[in-house]
Amino acid sequence: MPQKLRAGILAATGTIGQRFVDLLADHPSFEITALAASSASAGRTYGDACAWQLSSDPPAHIAGMVVRECTPDLDCDVVFSALPTDQARELEPQFAAAGHRVFTNASAYRMQNDVPLLIPEVNPDHLQLVRQQKTFSAGGFIAANPNCSAAVVVPALAPLHQAFGVHAVIVNTMQALSGAGYPGVSALDALDNVIPYIPTEEEKMAAEARKMLGTVLDGHHHDASFKFSAHCNRVATRDGHLQTVSVALDRPASLEEIARVWRAWQPEPQRLGLPTAPQPIIALRTEPNRPQTRLDRDAGRGMAVTVGRLRTCEVLDFKFVALAHNAVRGAAGGSVLNAELALARGYLQ
Repeated sequence: MPQKLRAGILAATGTIGQRFVDLLADHPSFEITALAASSASAGRTYGDACAWQLSSDPPAHIAGMVVRECTPDLDCDVVFSALPTDQARELEPQFAAAGHRVFTNASAYRMQNDVPLLIPEVNPDHLQLVRQQKTFSAGGFIAANPNCSAAVVVPALAPLHQAFGVHAVIVNTMQALSGAGYPGVSALDALDNVIPYIPTEEEKMAAEARKMLGTVLDGHHHDASFKFSAHCNRVATRDGHLQTVSVALDRPASLEEIARVWRAWQPEPQRLGLPTAPQPIIALRTEPNRPQTRLDRDAGRGMAVTVGRLRTCEVLDFKFVALAHNAVRGAAGGSVLNAELALARGYLQ
């Protein structure tokens, strides 16, 4: 069996850091060898420093590890970053310059021209952009996964864009409280309420969708040109971002053709059988009341995108409902799958 790559997790005690720990604790290709967090946690064991929010307790062999500060001398080959944006902007280039391959959930470098913004099922060829980074010759680079809302709708759009062309999208999101991190939204704000504003979320969704569904030609990225309008809302669910989506296509397609494209889609991670890739990536539900957040957010171990209520739209061409787990597909799981793709394509040798 090939030797596992050493993995470090930045901001390991936070909400997404804990998801990284959960996903990597028994991973076939990566072994957690370093946990890093703020100076307040450094020097303590992970079990003592971390207010574990997932089921049960952190894995015993991880709970006893001593937390380090977020410095580039960590004992690891691959870094998974759950850092807040301002810290990521400062620290992630330092890790890349030290030769680490950084797979980040932060937004700091998502829109930089030489940083791939990846959903491995959607745009695996964008990974080549890391070759343009100044740190690549020394072995280091940064690869990002998208905003947790873009991570829901873009996989649903990708096979349709390939088959028919996407002309315009209108999406309304109902986003879980965990998307705001921990401790997140005050209970007095969240209970009995819907908050119709999440700072910068709508702009991120549009820009990131166009980047991911764009093309890389001769080493240069070109955005897709479709129109994208988003309304983003915070709702009182714990996990899972549910979205209602209306789409206009460049070429006409029947509802049966759309469903057929979703069912037949077998992108590269599924064909390769990457460990975190769900089978299938698109879970199509035909019941009139699905997907539902509580029932469907864990589909494909939290990595599948569940779509349903496919029907004609009175304004655009058709509409549907999409759902995925924001902390898994939309965050830590997306970064782990990015690393699995990079390993399969020879970028982690």
